[in-house]
Amino acid sequence: MSKFVKGGLAVVMAASLAACGSSSTGSASASGSADSGSGKKYVLGGSGPLTGDAAVYGLAVEHGAQIAVDEINAAGGKTQFDFVFEDDEADGEKATSAFNTLMDKGMQVSLLTTTSGAGQTVAPLYQQENIFAITPSGSSPAIIYQDSDNETNPYGNVFQMCFTDPNQGKASADYLAEHTDLGSKIAIIYRNDDNYSNGLYTKFKEEASAKGLNIVDEEAFQDGTTDFSVYVQKAQAAGADIVFLPIYYQPASQILTAAKTAGYTPTFFGCDGMDGILTMKGFDTSIAEGLYMLTPFAADATDEKTQNFVKKYKDAYGETPNQFAADAYDAVYALAQALDASDVTPDSSTDDITAALEEQFTSMKFDGITGTSVTWNKNGEVSKDPKAIVIKDGAYVSAE
Repeated sequence: MSKFVKGGLAVVMAASLAACGSSSTGSASASGSADSGSGKKYVLGGSGPLTGDAAVYGLAVEHGAQIAVDEINAAGGKTQFDFVFEDDEADGEKATSAFNTLMDKGMQVSLLTTTSGAGQTVAPLYQQENIFAITPSGSSPAIIYQDSDNETNPYGNVFQMCFTDPNQGKASADYLAEHTDLGSKIAIIYRNDDNYSNGLYTKFKEEASAKGLNIVDEEAFQDGTTDFSVYVQKAQAAGADIVFLPIYYQPASQILTAAKTAGYTPTFFGCDGMDGILTMKGFDTSIAEGLYMLTPFAADATDEKTQNFVKKYKDAYGETPNQFAADAYDAVYALAQALDASDVTPDSSTDDITAALEEQFTSMKFDGITGTSVTWNKNGEVSKDPKAIVIKDGAYVSAE
């Protein structure tokens, strides 16, 4: 399978990549390939949607990682990176093509993919080639577990920088249980044909029951739904003063719009997929005023690390970084910390590099802008504390 993927399919997939406009805007791609021949830099790969509906996520990951790579390389320390990032359009088949391209460019370590669906597709390939990968934002357990239902049989070399979907669901219920001022009657609107949304919904409902939260309405929709007025009307009729939205920001924007039309003003509460709603083209961001979400990153935090990152990101890309960018930034720094502490070099075999990173990640603590004293278990799951943010005056600010 490995030789077939990298060999026989390479020609076909190269044509496919050219047709769909796959490209990398990272430092390595500027010259068309990674400088792996020098023996001084690790080839760091990754993919995400740089085009299409989910591009806000992929671009954020690429940009956040690029800032980290530039800082690390400028510091001139032991660990240096050549960064190659490919467009996978949040699609599993294109992510496989991107993986082949990255392998052809000499990838030694990776940021895997930006989205969960694409990551779930290529995780077996990373295991097969024994390349260590840490995804900044692929939150589904299916990325790190071969049996996602029972959370058993982890790949072992695939880790997460972001919270898993179940952990976000639990943390959301815990937050609402602790902040009863936000409301007492909860409606849930979720997408039942999406792993991300289902994972959040299932764990939220389980924890809500354990915490004694009052869920008065549950509404499920599927991909392609554009009219959310009926769902909003049902939540309103049930008297819900909190609406939990474990979904991505695109359908969330339509739900918020429908609520405004109906004159319905509950507290809306989401998770990391909500990040990006303020930069959505054509969306009246005033409608999102007062929206809460859980995230590991608050751009208005006053610590020096965060403020330096936010300033560099704004200067380079003209906008405030979201948590996808921040998790990518931290993922690169975590890799650098682990490589610095190991005995491997860019001339080491990928087997040795992967073994060293697995050892370091399961024993080290990491302080970043998305968490302090961050740790990972042997399955690749991260442990760090979430932060609640709220949209106020058209910007994300800490809710605490």
